[in-house]
Amino acid sequence: MKNYSIAKSRRLRSTPYTSRIEKQGVTAYTIYNHMLLPAAFGSVEDSYHHLKEHVQIWDVAAERQVEISGKDSAKLVQLMTCRDLSKSKDGRCYYCPIIDDQGGLINDPVVLKLSQEKWWISIADSDVILFAKGLAIGNKFDVKIFEPNVDIMAVQGPKSFKLMEKVFGEKITKLKFFGFDYFNFEGVDHLIAQSGWSKQGGYEIYVQNTESGQKLYDHLFEAGKEFNVKPGCPNLIERIESALLSFGNDMDNNDNPFECGFDKYVNLDSDVKFLGKEKLIKIKEEGITKKLMGIKIDINEISVTGSLDLTDENNNLIGELRSACYSPHFKKVIGIAMMQKGYWNPEQNVKVVVNEHNCAGKVCDLPFI
Repeated sequence: MKNYSIAKSRRLRSTPYTSRIEKQGVTAYTIYNHMLLPAAFGSVEDSYHHLKEHVQIWDVAAERQVEISGKDSAKLVQLMTCRDLSKSKDGRCYYCPIIDDQGGLINDPVVLKLSQEKWWISIADSDVILFAKGLAIGNKFDVKIFEPNVDIMAVQGPKSFKLMEKVFGEKITKLKFFGFDYFNFEGVDHLIAQSGWSKQGGYEIYVQNTESGQKLYDHLFEAGKEFNVKPGCPNLIERIESALLSFGNDMDNNDNPFECGFDKYVNLDSDVKFLGKEKLIKIKEEGITKKLMGIKIDINEISVTGSLDLTDENNNLIGELRSACYSPHFKKVIGIAMMQKGYWNPEQNVKVVVNEHNCAGKVCDLPFI
């Protein structure tokens, strides 16, 4: 597949780390929340193996925050998500599907509760801030909504824990998954969560002091030499193997949480009020007609830039392949597909045309690993 350069502009914002990653050899960008997001540092497969064995520093500043504060902030955040946050605790992260009045997904962010009257919504790739403002205006909520100056860097991989302990001390190893606290670096406190868009473990540093964040970025590479630290980015192979869903790729506003396997984040029996609740109750009663599943295809190369039709042996359309890659672990292509009812059972045979060739595959459960 031919690559094309991206013309940078004010509306495609760089990050505080862009000059650094370009010196470190970034080879591809994608656009995420109107910002540059590194997509490759050379071979994606080489980076995959390194991520699973060592530690990487990621520029994920494109993972923007929507800050909602004020006396009605908890009401607004709850109105946006089907997850019951009534018992949420300060200092915790919560994976929260955001839905519209029809139960369609708007985003699938991580919500950080800083206090009962201050929340950060750490968003995937869609304009959640406009959705939040619209709801706040329509409901006359007493809130302030804006995008704060927060530029995340992630430290990911099995050796991330040793690197972060070396820099911040033993205290950081006591953080539980999806917990966050403040840690000092050269006189500046940084909010750090044990989280990240990989299943290899690690942390996300929510940098609010840009100058300190750049110094910390450089220091992590210096301190991480003994752990074979390298620059990296969300890895296509690792995230598909781990079934880390990508909003806009694997799912969008035409899909609901039940179709995407988010059942445990849909709380219909609680008294909390959220948008689309009655619609989701009806969907649950009637049952879903499509479902995200895994696919294994007996080929060793693929590039998915749009959905690919999946058919049965009689050429009936039974689903669509939404993301895929070659997996070194399975020695074949694996992907995430939306399958129609009656065809999402594991071992269901599928056919797909890849590069004008008819290829055979099978449906499987998620995650792959």
